[in-house]
Formats: sequence, C-alpha cells, structure tokens
Amino acid sequence: MFIRGLQQNVFEALQAMPVVALLGPRQVGKTTLAMNIAERMQKETIYLDLESDSDSIKFSDAEAYLKRMYGKLLIIDEVQRKPELFRILRGIVDERKRNGERTCQFLLLGSASRELLQQTSETLAGRIRYLELSPFDAAELFDNEGQSFDIENLWLRGGFPNSYLASTLKESWFWRSDFISTYMERDLPRMGVGIAPSQLARFWKMLAHYHGNQVNMSELGRSLELSHTTIKNHLDTLTDFYMIRQLQPWSGNVKKRLVKSPKIYIRDSGILHSLTNTSNMESLLSFPSMGASWEGFVVENIIQQLDNRYAYTYYRTATQVEIDLVIETPNKEVWAVEIKRASAPKLGRGFHEACSDIHATHKWLVNSGTEHYPMAGGVEVIGLLEFLNLLRNHVN
Repeated sequence: MFIRGLQQNVFEALQAMPVVALLGPRQVGKTTLAMNIAERMQKETIYLDLESDSDSIKFSDAEAYLKRMYGKLLIIDEVQRKPELFRILRGIVDERKRNGERTCQFLLLGSASRELLQQTSETLAGRIRYLELSPFDAAELFDNEGQSFDIENLWLRGGFPNSYLASTLKESWFWRSDFISTYMERDLPRMGVGIAPSQLARFWKMLAHYHGNQVNMSELGRSLELSHTTIKNHLDTLTDFYMIRQLQPWSGNVKKRLVKSPKIYIRDSGILHSLTNTSNMESLLSFPSMGASWEGFVVENIIQQLDNRYAYTYYRTATQVEIDLVIETPNKEVWAVEIKRASAPKLGRGFHEACSDIHATHKWLVNSGTEHYPMAGGVEVIGLLEFLNLLRNHVN
C-alpha cells in the first residue's frame, strides 16, 4: 500500500481535534487517504459525498443527522458544497464540550482553500485543524519506491496519482488532458465558480507561459480583452482551488526598491507541461522555459515539506538582484535557496548581494544532482532529494 507522507499528521490531528479538514485539489487522493486512516483508527466510519444526491439529502436536517454520529468517524467529502455545515458543527462541538463529552470526530474533505471556506462559513477556530494534501512529492515517492524512484518521471508527469501511476506516458498525457477539460467544464462550475469555462481555460493556458515570473495583469488583460480586476479574480480562483501558487515577495526592511508582485507557478509540473504542450522528456529538455519548469517543480516540493511555522517568499529588487526562495524558520533562521538544474551550477554576484540584503543564515543551491559540497561564499550545493530530507528532519 502506498503510504502518503501526510497520513501520520492526519491521524494525529484526529486524536487531538474534534474536526479535521483535509483540503487539496480534486483527484489528489483525499478520499483514499481518509479511508486508509479510518481503517487504521478501527472505528465505525460513515462516508458521505456531498456531490451524491442520495448523500446530500441526508443533510436536509443536518443538525439532527450530525448529532446521531456520536462515537463514530464521519467523513464528509466535497464539504465546500455545504459551507453552512461549519456553523452546525461548531454548535455540536461546543455542546459536547460543555457536557464534558468527547465529541465524535469529523473528517472534512474539500477541494477549496481554507480561506475560501472561511469566507462563506462561520469559523471553527480552536475546534478544527486544517491540513493540505498535495500531489505526490519526491520525498514521499522515494520513501515508497526507494532506488527505483525516477525524479525526472515525476517532474515530467507531475504528482497527481492517476497521472504519475499511469501505465504509459501516453496514458498519463491523456489523463491530464481529460483532467484539465473536466476541471474547466464541470468541476469548477459545480464548486460555484461562475466563469465561462472557455474563458478560464484560455486564461489558464496563457498563465502557464508566465510560470516562474510575475504576471503583468494589464498586459494579460489586453490579450484576453478583460479588465485588470477580472484577471485578478481569475488568478485568485485558480489559487483558491489549488491549481496556481502565488509566491509572495519578501517584504523586509531594506533600502532598495523591491518587486511587490507575486511570482506565479502552475503548482503541478505535469499540468504545466500539458498546458504548454510538452509531452515527453525530449521536448521538455528543449523547452525554452525548461529552467522555469524545474524551478517551479523544486519550489513546490520544498513548500510541501513545510508547516505553518515556516514563512516562504522570494526576493527580487528592481535591478533584478534575486533569490528564488527565502525560507524563514521558527527559530529565526533565514535560508536563501537558489534553484539550478545544471549538475555543475554557478552563482552570480546578485545572489550573494541578495543574501546580504536579507541577512541569510544559510545559503543553498539546490540542483538535480546527488552530490553535496560547499562553494565559495558559504553556499552549500545539494541535490533535491537530500534537501527535502533535510527539511523534513528540520520540520519534525
């Protein structure tokens, strides 16, 4: 059985909190993970999918139904379809707490971000823990596959289980193409997104060409004949549903003019390659934006290892002095991370200048190799897998 890296975190959260929300994009494996955890808990479990009419109708009197679940694990899938459940759950949790009882456990599965759910529902602050399940990352695949793991296959196909585990590259490509079409035409409208699928699909494809860069929203708006506000709303929509990552700029106190716009990444490298019609490794390695693709792949893998005690940004000045990723740890360390695919990478003067600006305590150059060695200026060259393992040990 494939063990997801988040499994232990979800299990521990259910021991500590009455409500746990497991969020992430559709088709990422939330339901499979929830069922594995339910089996491990050895507790009577009820699974409900709010996209099913037969399950949804059970919530016509949601409060009465949920109160009957005492002592059971109730898994509610696609919870963003009924955000009013959060208010009801709050009342049930508080009532049981006043009576000195341990409430039944609720595991909520959702395809919308925590921020979006909280905008449309009463908060469960202090009663809920939010966890995010992302597509497969390199660290968890190496844990499961060992030396047979091929990191370039993950980079090319991306981490959605049905894409990565497809029997052939051709089947992986078809799955991703179908996923993109279905996501635009059915999934987002079902989740309440009132944007024409053809417009959002065109926007998403154009956005792929900004991958690893700041988006000029006015320029993009002119290309699509849409307003700056509409472009921003489209971008936020794809971010809320885990398709896009907006990496925010570092905003510390330096006497330099800093870039203030977020950098945009298509979160899954396989989806990026489908949107840019990059179908195999040969075309990927000759792809003009190959370096940006690798950068986004590495950034996403790194962020997936971090918890909310860690802050992550990028640093760039108006004169293009930059650091790909800045990680600020709970004990006030500042890690400057530069990302290069080359096995014999070089660093320019700008990186060292940027490290001085942010007072970096650690300087890393993460590449596609396996060697770990020092460079001038206190920089450590390290392969991605070793760096991810180092990060996991630091977080834990």
